[in-house]
Formats: sequence, structure tokens, C-alpha cells
Amino acid sequence: MVDLGATPPCERFLTETQLDEPEVTYPLHLRVCTQCWLAQIPPLITPEDTFTEYAYFSSYSTSWVEHAQRFVDGAVDRLGLGSDSFVVEVASNDGYLLQHVVARWIRCLGVEPSVNVGQAAREKGVPTLTSFLTPETGAQVRAEHGPANLVVANNVYAHIPDVIGFTEGLRNLVADDGWVSIEVQHLLTLMELNQYDTIYHEHFQYYTVASAQRALASGGLSVVDVELLPTHGGSIRLWARPTEVAGEPSARVHDVLAREKAAGLHELSGYTEFAARVAKVRRDLLAFLTKAAAEGKTVVGYGAPGKGNTLLNHCGIRPDLLAYTVDRNPYKHGRFTPGTRIPILPPERIAEDRPDYVLVLPWNLRDELVEQLAYVREWGGSLVFPIPELEVKS
Repeated sequence: MVDLGATPPCERFLTETQLDEPEVTYPLHLRVCTQCWLAQIPPLITPEDTFTEYAYFSSYSTSWVEHAQRFVDGAVDRLGLGSDSFVVEVASNDGYLLQHVVARWIRCLGVEPSVNVGQAAREKGVPTLTSFLTPETGAQVRAEHGPANLVVANNVYAHIPDVIGFTEGLRNLVADDGWVSIEVQHLLTLMELNQYDTIYHEHFQYYTVASAQRALASGGLSVVDVELLPTHGGSIRLWARPTEVAGEPSARVHDVLAREKAAGLHELSGYTEFAARVAKVRRDLLAFLTKAAAEGKTVVGYGAPGKGNTLLNHCGIRPDLLAYTVDRNPYKHGRFTPGTRIPILPPERIAEDRPDYVLVLPWNLRDELVEQLAYVREWGGSLVFPIPELEVKS
């Protein structure tokens, strides 16, 4: 589908001492299977390489925590969860979601492979098991804690090279009459809105509802409903159940499948023009940055997300075009972006330096960040959004 060259792992931020050391890069080529239509990159980096210690803490995004709370409130009502229920979240990060389950006095457990973010969850009072989900882990949790009425897997189903084993782990966790809720970026909107920066080595798969149906069926789960979400530029929330009790999928499932088919994503023709649209995003952003540099304008970044590192590396952006970027996560302060080696500073630096332009890298948090960065207008500065197409917002 698209060749993005070779990049380092997107969350492997460099310390100052590492700047004089070699940096390993891996090919970043998105491919699609013409039998099941699952878009994939080769698993060149193991999850253990990425997630044993992780730089991403979900709770630093206010809007994401609020999104999680709305989900918990809705799931409690939809499924009738109460004090005798049990909820498991896989890839529970720093407890951003399960903290709302704890607050409702519902028994829960997070399964989180990253030692550092799992510890942050425990400090919030969220019970957390440090482990990757495998069929064996799922069976172990079920044996020790009982079957889960609800298993949540937000933004993790694309992060695992062994799709079938992970899905079997979900089935082992969930009660025979229980529910699984999965949120994952929708390949349809990724392609429609040129969101190619969400392609990186942590994401092994890119799902349509059609390919997700096939993947979940491999572990004995069936999709019964789907919701279209604005998160991450456009996501799907899949509601699945054990196949024996699933019944017929909802009208919403059929509607989204029809949209995917109309976009050509159930045949090869829908995938052939994506690379040309990606190339235009790159050309437009580089033209803007080089023009700003020639005019003596200052451009800095906001955010240091994984997706930003795909964009920066693919475009070949270095500190001569982007002086630095800032991030709310103190873990990243004083470090440098992988590959492009752009300094990462605290957010307060923007107000001190009053740059002409702020390039917003986590564009998926647009509404939240437009509000947070409203002060940039005080000195006549502008926000720049690179995706889905270049936009300079004064």
C-alpha cells in the first residue's frame, strides 16, 4: 500500500548521551492481504522490545481520560454491571480507564505488560498484572479471578503480532455469556483522511470491520455491534461475544461493512491510490517548512507522539526546520525524537519563545489542543496541522 522508508521504533526517545551512538532503523512498509484484506506491517520488532518500558502514559491526555469515563458509564448501563461484576482491561496502561471502574466499586483487573506504566496504575489503586496477554495468561486470570463479564481492549488489538493467540486470550478471559469491547483505528478513515502517520512499528495491523470479524472468529468471538468513534482520527468500537451466544450482528455492523465495500476496501482497487496521497502530504509540509525557514520564521512542535515520529522521519524533518517540540509527559523532557533527533521540552517553552508557528503533531487531539494553545494567538502565532491536508490556523 505504501513504503515509508525505514524508521527507528517510534517510542524509543533518545537521551543526550545516545546522540553520539548509532540508531537502528527498520523498514516501514504497509501491505494488504488479498485474501482477508487485513492491512499489516511485518513484525520486525517484538512487543517485548517496545512495551517492557513504555513512554506513553494515557492519562496525560485529558480528552482521552474523559473518553474512558464516558465508555465506563455507558458500559455499566448497557451491560448492567454492578458490585458482583468483574471487568478486565488488556493493555490497561496507567489506569486511565479502570480508575473509573474502581470508583464504581466494581471488581476489576488490568493486564499491562509495561512495568513503569503498570506501576503508575497500581499507585492509583488499580489492580494490575504485569503481563502480555496470551491464551495461557487469559486462562490463568480466569482461574484465579473468575470469568470477566466485560473485557476491554482499547488500542491494543493492532499491537500484537500473534492475532490468533491474543484473540484466544480474550476468549479465555471472558465469561461464556460475557462481552468484549475493542477500540481500534478504522482503516477506512485512515485512508480517507491520509492518516499515514499512524503507521509505525507498534501497529502490526490496520483493521476494517470485515478484517476484524475474521480475526475475532479465529479465537471464537463474533462481532455483534459496532460504533464509529472520532478518537484517533476515526476509530471503531467493536462489541463481540463468544460465538455460541452472539446471534446476528446489528444493523450498524451491516452499514459499516457496506461503507467499506463502497470505498473499495473489500477488493484491491481501493488500496492502489493511497501512496500518491501520502506523497502529497509530505510535499506540502516540507514546502511550508522550507518557506518558513527561508523567511526567517520560527517553527516549533507541540507533542511528541509515536505518530509524530513517523511523520518527521518520512518527511526528513530535522531541527533546522523544527527547532524543538514540547510534550506534557515529563518522561520525554530532555530527550530527543528517534531518528530526527529534535529536542523535547516542557510545554511552557512555547510561551517563553513566542514562535511564529506551532506544528501540532497529535492532530487527533485537535479540539483539545486548539483550546490549550489559544494563547499562541496573543503574539500573532499560528497553529499548523499537517493531516489530513496542510492547514495553517491563525
